[in-house]
Amino acid sequence: MPIQRPTWLPKHLPELDGLRGLAILWVVLYHCHPRLRGTWLYSASLWGWAGVSIFFTLSGFLITSILLTARGQPHYFHNFHARRALRIWPVYVLVLAVVYLDAPWFVGGSEWAAVKAAPWLVYIFFLQNLFHITLPPALGPTWALAIEEQYYFVWAPLVRVLKRPWMLATLLAAALIASPLLRRANLGWMTPTNTLIHLDGIAWGSLLALAVHTLPLSRRAWLGLGMSGLALGIPAAAFVPGAFLDSALAVAFAGAVLALIASSGARNPVNAALRRGPLAFYGRISYGLYMIHILVFIYFGWFDLRMDRYGTAGNLAIVAFRFAASTAAATALWYGFESQILKLKRYF
Repeated sequence: MPIQRPTWLPKHLPELDGLRGLAILWVVLYHCHPRLRGTWLYSASLWGWAGVSIFFTLSGFLITSILLTARGQPHYFHNFHARRALRIWPVYVLVLAVVYLDAPWFVGGSEWAAVKAAPWLVYIFFLQNLFHITLPPALGPTWALAIEEQYYFVWAPLVRVLKRPWMLATLLAAALIASPLLRRANLGWMTPTNTLIHLDGIAWGSLLALAVHTLPLSRRAWLGLGMSGLALGIPAAAFVPGAFLDSALAVAFAGAVLALIASSGARNPVNAALRRGPLAFYGRISYGLYMIHILVFIYFGWFDLRMDRYGTAGNLAIVAFRFAASTAAATALWYGFESQILKLKRYF
């Protein structure tokens, strides 16, 4: 089957921005969960780690779609890696600089001691999720970034070289089978953030992109498949063993992504809420917010100390302050830094 973008698929899918915004808010809420004990938000916050799986699924679909469209064009690798570098590296380097230049606050000890002890090769090559090392808390979120960079380092050449869609689909199916089995094996040398045990979401996203670009189905058919995945994955997550929980959630999130792709532009409350308003805005600033929110929490730790005496009310004030402060910082980062650098993408 030929690989080509279907005529019904818009170039921009604004609903996915809203879904990305929902995912980042869920992740930030998760990192506030100790402060939410005794409130109705606590149970929901405990599941916020799954927001990263939504990120992976979205990334798998969007990046693989780009690779499939560009794989026959000149400068394939140059353009892809240049655009990825512009998206990832500036904020990443900025966060590293802030953490280590203010080491007494974020790392502990002097700046020079922190810089000397830092695993710089691990940071440069995005390998921090593969080794049993202790990262400064402000850099904890970079484990997911490392997984994406490792995945696309391998996936981009495979998309270019393997011309038959079934070959790519076979590799993705193998990843979807192997990932939960490796989680279940609980191998001692694997870190909890090892790439091989977190391939469910990103592989499903890639498989969605491959399917949409090769199978001649109607939007209605894709919508039905997406809703089926959502309806199957959510109940399965309540019953499957722990090692397969990520797999069940990935099916649900892949179904949600596919349903939104197929229904993009539809006039209903769900699509409208995702296309515009707060969720779409948070989707726009999501990368910066993901990278800096822990850093912001630590920086404003003095506020936590002042509110501790007020019990639940104080905890809710802390959570509200964290959301407001990290949102303000990520907004400034987007408009003053990220968006300006991303203008350079037009050269690639």
